[in-house]
Amino acid sequence: MRLSIIIPVFNEEKTIEEILNRVIKVSLPMEKEIIVVNDASLDNTQKTLIELKKQFNFVLIEHKINQGKGAAIKNGLSVVSGDFVLIQDADLEYDPRDYPALLEPLIKGQADVVYGSRILRKNPHSSELYFLGGQFLTRFFNIIFKTHLTDINTGYKVFKKGILEKLDLKEKRFAFCEEVTSKAVKKGYKITERPINYSPRSFKEGKKIRWWKDGFRSLFAIIKYRVMN
Repeated sequence: MRLSIIIPVFNEEKTIEEILNRVIKVSLPMEKEIIVVNDASLDNTQKTLIELKKQFNFVLIEHKINQGKGAAIKNGLSVVSGDFVLIQDADLEYDPRDYPALLEPLIKGQADVVYGSRILRKNPHSSELYFLGGQFLTRFFNIIFKTHLTDINTGYKVFKKGILEKLDLKEKRFAFCEEVTSKAVKKGYKITERPINYSPRSFKEGKKIRWWKDGFRSLFAIIKYRVMN
């Protein structure tokens, strides 16, 4: 078996080497395929990645213009070859040591998709507004889709091979989370959640999502993909 790990990257020169180290070091009962998508970073991320390729084995995809996290994931999917696909943020908020717990339901055939929930374990919040916004979106999603999820905006999502390609994903930015969850539920795929560790960074440290813009887009996406056929 093989796990394909897609790492979207935008302006992460300070953390990209460390996250690659952590991903490579985590022990799994399968081969790892790492795909890094540099979304036209404006800092030294590109230069750093070129240097890191001399010591790490990973596929590097470069965007000439910034397209967003959703677009980076979609382009990463074009080269995956694994039995499972995992999304890994390039910052250090999510811990690759949670991979075994996330993969277990898939390996055992208990789920089609696994989300790593920050809510199912006591974790710190980057800000109360950010936390409450995420909870609002999750609860709103649960109401209109009649689901019982706890964290639809988690950065840790793992899929069986082929599922993401079948969902015909369109969102280019952070509303990817709402789109992929909506379409997976409507397709009848079983989503299971597992508790994960979460170490949030502040907006001063580089957190990119902005609720005034991304939050409203995410809310619109939930409604949009609920009514679409």
